[in-house]
Amino acid sequence: MTASISVIPVPANGAEDVVVASSGPDEGCAFTGTEDGGIWRVAHDGSSVHRVASTGGRPLGLELLPDGRLLVCDARRGVLRVDPATGRSEAVVEQAFGRPMRFTNNAAVHSSGDVFFSDSSLHYGIDHWKDDFVQDTRSGRLFRLKEGGGLSVVLEGLAFANGVALAADESYVVVAETAARTLCRLWLTGDHSGQIDFLAEDLPGYPDNIARGSDGLVWVTIASPTDPVVEMLHSAPLIIRKQVTKIPERLQPAPKRTVRVQAYDDAGTLVHDLEVDTPDYHMVTGVREHDGRVWVGSLHEAAVAVIDT
Repeated sequence: MTASISVIPVPANGAEDVVVASSGPDEGCAFTGTEDGGIWRVAHDGSSVHRVASTGGRPLGLELLPDGRLLVCDARRGVLRVDPATGRSEAVVEQAFGRPMRFTNNAAVHSSGDVFFSDSSLHYGIDHWKDDFVQDTRSGRLFRLKEGGGLSVVLEGLAFANGVALAADESYVVVAETAARTLCRLWLTGDHSGQIDFLAEDLPGYPDNIARGSDGLVWVTIASPTDPVVEMLHSAPLIIRKQVTKIPERLQPAPKRTVRVQAYDDAGTLVHDLEVDTPDYHMVTGVREHDGRVWVGSLHEAAVAVIDT
């Protein structure tokens, strides 16, 4: 399906994710985080953009908490709570089992207060994300942080664990495996409780952040279409995969310029496939459907955008 896009500039680069407030004083406003550590509030019509906080790290995935604060997955600092009204932030998870969080990426908040969040790699941080992606270390993890404070790993061995979302009825949690091009699902309740399957496999590109929309669907970013060179490298010996990321950046596999998001229902049926041909925006890494509008963010753009069908 073809679509159009409206780009809203943000005064810093890398507005990677986006979340939209559905209630409270910020209702209708979007929030995003940029590579300088900034957290920004964007008016629903794009008429104003204000910096409301700084994490001092690199914010990626954002979620809204019931009290109006933001849950922020910071690639360098771990999981944080940030108050957009005061700018104050507090650490929630800085380490796991005695080791600092390496690459905290994205999260979903359960109605119980539990938080599911991804750590993309045991070996590489955000500055060397391509090393993990190309080498396919499969060291990503999905954590569950209990409301009372207990931390556990619920999925491991993931191929670059990225976006996280919960079903509308919270019967499952799903995490995007960027390198494997899958949406891996862990059932939390019902007859399948504890079982692992896939909401979707063989995606047409590399998924980044995912999010459940106000329409109940799981929205998925396709940051870049499938790259034949990367697919070939994933099956090559490890020594070759390690050498690839040591060659000059200009010779390494690079994301293609594209804007694409998809949406799946609980049966794994593709409901929406929105693609925009534009020179003004690329590499969509964050998505949030809210009341029929599809907000997106990008790891490389100094802007968020809204896709209209």
